[in-house]
Amino acid sequence: MNRVLLTGATGFIGRQCLLPLLASGYEVHAAGIDAALNDPPGVQWHQTDLLNPHQVVELVETSRPSHLLHFAWYAVPGKYWTSPENLRWVQASLGLLQAFAANGGQRVVMAGSCAEYDWRYGFCSEQVTPLAPATLYGTCKHALQTLVSAYAAQVGLSAAWGRIFFLYGPHEHPARLVAAVIRALLRREPARCSHGDQVRDFLHVSDVAGAFVALLNSAVSGPVNVASGQPISIRDLVYRIAAKLGRADLIQLGAVPTPANEPPLLVADVRRLRDEVGWRPAYDLETGLARTIDWWRETPPVRL
Repeated sequence: MNRVLLTGATGFIGRQCLLPLLASGYEVHAAGIDAALNDPPGVQWHQTDLLNPHQVVELVETSRPSHLLHFAWYAVPGKYWTSPENLRWVQASLGLLQAFAANGGQRVVMAGSCAEYDWRYGFCSEQVTPLAPATLYGTCKHALQTLVSAYAAQVGLSAAWGRIFFLYGPHEHPARLVAAVIRALLRREPARCSHGDQVRDFLHVSDVAGAFVALLNSAVSGPVNVASGQPISIRDLVYRIAAKLGRADLIQLGAVPTPANEPPLLVADVRRLRDEVGWRPAYDLETGLARTIDWWRETPPVRL
């Protein structure tokens, strides 16, 4: 049986990978600094600080994974773009990769970001669009991808890199767009948004997780966009949410300033994910939003 080490296992995407990994037949070792989730059964949990090199080596030597799926990173909304923590996570990720290779690891997939691309191009293709990150976060992700690729080639690891675009769904941070709009409307309060003309590419978090597990199960190497490939304006997105809740009157477009460097278009080319990995999403936007609204209805209010 193949063994997989999943980092960030209690996070937004990581928790959604647990069932697909078990269904794929892996012995699942889940790592995080937080307490383990209560389910699903069959997961072996490891409370580990991945920023501590000694704990990382101990984790890998204990779990002896054949596969590594790495999500753990600094991701506080509004702060992660510029935080020096990004530099620490580059170092930690490289240490994890080296320990993985030294202990017989075979296949690694790490989480990258659309922030690695030059956003002036709008349509992001792995093999065509230039890479010119404009933030420390994007720069660190891109630097790590370059290092992972070179190191994997040198030591004979199979390696892939999933570039995540925009996502939503259960357990999203309440300050992020979809969660913030849903929560405001459920409280019958105004949902303050930017002008809403930006066009983006959204994918339900369970589909993001499913895409990463499919990528891990494949032999595809290098960067792969993880997205829907379906453009939608922020305006259209928030009004679809409002229509489901019957509160279009509470949407306030233009109430939040838009940064001067905000790109008008960010959409993914998903042909590698579709044709080479052979993966397609389970949720369309309407179903995904409806499921997300239901989850927030059943979730106790969160104070920011």
